[in-house]
Amino acid sequence: MKKKLIFLLPLSLALTGCTIDIKSDDFTSKLIPNWVSFVTQLGALIVLILVVIIFGYKPIKKIIKKRQDYIEDNIKEAEKSKAIWQENELKSKETVLASNRTAADIVAEAKKDALKEREMILEQTQLDVEKMKKDAENDIARMEVEAKDKIRKEMVSVALDASKELLGREVSSKDNDRLLEEFIEEIENK
Repeated sequence: MKKKLIFLLPLSLALTGCTIDIKSDDFTSKLIPNWVSFVTQLGALIVLILVVIIFGYKPIKKIIKKRQDYIEDNIKEAEKSKAIWQENELKSKETVLASNRTAADIVAEAKKDALKEREMILEQTQLDVEKMKKDAENDIARMEVEAKDKIRKEMVSVALDASKELLGREVSSKDNDRLLEEFIEEIENK
C-alpha cells in the first residue's frame, strides 16, 4: 500500500503542476478556465482524497474505534466492579449488624447469667447463715444443758456437803434427792 502512495504522490504533483499555455488574451478566455488544467486538477484532487481516505481516515477510524471499544469495556468493567463493591459493602454491613446483634445478645445473656449467679450465691449465703445460726443455737442449747447439768451436779455436791455438815450425819439418797429438788426449784423460781 505504501508503494502505491509513493508512486501516486509524484504523479499527482506532476498533474497539478502541468499547465497548458494558451496565448489568447481575450477576456472570454480568462473567464473560462482551461479544461485540461481543470481535469488534471480535478483528478489530482480525487487521487489526493482517495489517498487521504485510504491512508489517513480509515486507520484513524480503526484506532478511534479500538479506543472507543477500550473505553466502553473499561466503563462496563468499572460498572461491574462498582456493583460487586456495593454488593460486598452490603454484605459487610449485614455482617457487622449481625455481629453487633450477636455481641448484644452475648452481653445480655452474660448479664442474665450474672444475675442468676448472684441470686444463687445470695440464696446459698442465706442458707449458710441460717444453718450457722441453727448450729449456733443448737450449740448454745447444748452448752446450756451441759452447763445446767454441771451446775446441778455442783449444787448436788455442795448441797450434800452442806447437809452433812448441818446434820452431822450421812444423808440418805432419798433425803438427798428430796433436798436437791427443793433447792433447784427455789433457784429456778428466782
